[in-house]
Amino acid sequence: MAGKVTKKRKQQKKANIPMTTMSLPRFRVLEGEAGKKPKKRKREKGSFPVWGIILLVVLVLLAGITAAAYWYITANYTVTNVYVEGNVHYSNEEIMNMVMSGRYGNNSLILSLKYRDKSIEGIPFVEKMDVSVLDPHTVKIEVYEKALAGYVEYLDRYLYFDKDGIVVESSPEKTKGIPMVTGLTFDHVVLYQALPVENPEIFSEILSITQLVNKYNLIVDRIFFGSDNSLTLYFENVKAAFGNSGNLEEKVMELQYILPELTGKSGTLRMENYTEETKTITFEPDSKTE
Repeated sequence: MAGKVTKKRKQQKKANIPMTTMSLPRFRVLEGEAGKKPKKRKREKGSFPVWGIILLVVLVLLAGITAAAYWYITANYTVTNVYVEGNVHYSNEEIMNMVMSGRYGNNSLILSLKYRDKSIEGIPFVEKMDVSVLDPHTVKIEVYEKALAGYVEYLDRYLYFDKDGIVVESSPEKTKGIPMVTGLTFDHVVLYQALPVENPEIFSEILSITQLVNKYNLIVDRIFFGSDNSLTLYFENVKAAFGNSGNLEEKVMELQYILPELTGKSGTLRMENYTEETKTITFEPDSKTE
C-alpha cells in the first residue's frame, strides 16, 4: 500500500511542474562558409566600370560626328555670289552688311533658315527686304524701299514723307536722289502722320515731279512752291521756273536737252509760257555771272 502511495505522489509531483521550468533546445550558429554573410567586393584602384567606357565611346563618336558636320557645312555652304536689287538709298555693301551679319552671316544654309518665309523690316527708308538662297554659294537680296516723295527741314532734322505726306523717317542726313521741298507751311510735325499743310493734294504733285525727273535721269536739288502755287525746280546753279500753267511732263522732258548746255552757268530758265505749240523758253543769267 505504501508503494502505491509513493508512486501516486510522484505522478502528482510530476504533473504539478510549472511550464516556466521547461528548457527549450538551443540552436547553435554554424560557423563556416554557409553561415557567413556575403561580403561586398571592393573595386580595385585604377579600374573603370563598363558603363563608363560605353559613355566615353558615345561622347567621342558624337564629338566626331559634330566636327565632321561642322566642317561639311562651312566648306560647302559658303556664299561667294550676292545679287542686290531695288536699293537706292543704301549701297550694295551696306545692304549685304545688314543681311549677312554675325559669325555665320556668309553661310547660305544659316541664311536660308534665318530668313525662311520672313522679310527684314524696321530699316530706315526700306519697306522690307527679302532674302533668297539660289544655290549653296549664291544669295539674292531684294530691297523694297519706301516710296518717298521728298523731305522738309525742320528743327535741324530732315523729315522724309511719302506720296500722302506721311512722315515716314526722321534723319540727321540728306538722302541723295530725294529732293528737298520748300514753300510748304506747317507749325508742327509728328512722325508717321501727315504734314499739316493747307492743301494735302500737293503731295501727289510732289511725287509726280520726283518720278518725272527720275524718269528723265535728272537730279533736282530742291522743289519750291510759291504762295501763288507756282512751281520752281532747282538744278545746282540753274533754276527752272514752271509757273502754274501745267504741262509738267513736257517741261521736264525738255529740261533733259537744255540743262547739259547750261553746265557751269547760273541763272533762271523761264518756262512759264512753254507749251508744245509755242515752245517758249528763255534763260536769264544771274547778274554776277554776266
